[in-house]
Amino acid sequence: MAGPVNAGGYPQGVKLGVDVGTVRVGVAICDRDSILATPFKTLDRNAKKNSDVRVIAKLAEELGAVQVIVGLPRTMKGEEHASARMAADYALLLAAELAARGLDVPVNLVDERLSSVTAHRNLHEAGMSSRNHRKVVDQVAAAGILQHAIDMQKARGADVGSRVTPPPPAVDLGVSAKDEPAGAAPGDTARSSDNGRQQ
Repeated sequence: MAGPVNAGGYPQGVKLGVDVGTVRVGVAICDRDSILATPFKTLDRNAKKNSDVRVIAKLAEELGAVQVIVGLPRTMKGEEHASARMAADYALLLAAELAARGLDVPVNLVDERLSSVTAHRNLHEAGMSSRNHRKVVDQVAAAGILQHAIDMQKARGADVGSRVTPPPPAVDLGVSAKDEPAGAAPGDTARSSDNGRQQ
């Protein structure tokens, strides 16, 4: 359930940050006062079963999260390519899973240019060997995304990014497959891009 909303229109409370990759998904959390984002865990991306999506939704439920911030990787020119489409598809899956659980938790896509580059640099400066970066870089990137978002919310006094709206649940009206428009396959849904960034 969504928490109290600040006068500027953004939720206050525990929030999750998500960094989406083709192989791994980083997750970060912040405190109830939305002051500090902390790396939390790295999940293996399961594009077939979406078990990682369910783990994040369950985490949001258990922590009483009031918002999920998903990083949208744009290019330096602000363009969106395959990795951005993948993140948008992932955010949609997450929003749908949260709604299916009866949770009113908004999912926002927020520009995350250079988050992974910054995460690698921070880990290097902290003295971690490059070989060990892979284990934690995704969750560190997620923390960077979340920290950027909560800092912007406070600075602007308003919510940031673009809200992802899950599709309404399918309603069975007794329409059979033969009644569907020509060319439409039963249960046909948009597929997420497999051409995302490798992390």
